[in-house]
Amino acid sequence: MTSTRPATATPRTDRERNSARSREAILDAAEQLFAERGYDATSLMEVGNLAGVSRATPGYFFGSKADLYFAVLERSFTGARAAVLEGRDRALASHEPPETVLAGVIRDYFDFLSARPAFVKLMERAALDDGPEWDGPNPGAEAGQEALAAIVEQLGFDAGHSQEAAHLLISMIALCWFPMIHADTISKSLGLDPNAPDFADERKRHVVDLILHGVVERLRATHPSVAPTLTSSE
Repeated sequence: MTSTRPATATPRTDRERNSARSREAILDAAEQLFAERGYDATSLMEVGNLAGVSRATPGYFFGSKADLYFAVLERSFTGARAAVLEGRDRALASHEPPETVLAGVIRDYFDFLSARPAFVKLMERAALDDGPEWDGPNPGAEAGQEALAAIVEQLGFDAGHSQEAAHLLISMIALCWFPMIHADTISKSLGLDPNAPDFADERKRHVVDLILHGVVERLRATHPSVAPTLTSSE
């Protein structure tokens, strides 16, 4: 009697065999597509194709498209929070004066955004209600609170002046964020190219000097223990 061997399964790709790699590839692909096309215009099949896995694999790992979207944002905010905490620890360990710390915070944040253009686009789309609403604690809110706490600690604000620190933080974010999200519209119309090699250094210098000059007089009236040490970065 002739024995028959069971049919050999079709070999899977390396990504299919490596769950961690497949998961990261799916998140990378979903982040790119959600950022470029938006939530509604992106399908799980397209995510799978771009990630180099089968069309069913994104659903296997994440369930629904909404769950995948939330996982993408959570990973982005986890990276943002890690950068904030790393910058805080580095600043506190340096024992540098507040103006040096503040200049470093601005540069670190600008570099973070420059390295993550998809994150910038995702946040803009989220602000325009592109995507499902969070069901539970919002990691974006948590990241914002951690960034605010880091600024308060780094610059020596006391609890009574946390609102001043919040205004300072949102000004820093806006000044770094705006020319990047509008690289192809307003920035371009003004003759600025955020992708140019020298743009990042020029923009960081401008924002650092603008913040250091702009906050001094305001903080002198509200927080004199910090303001006298905040001077020009030059």
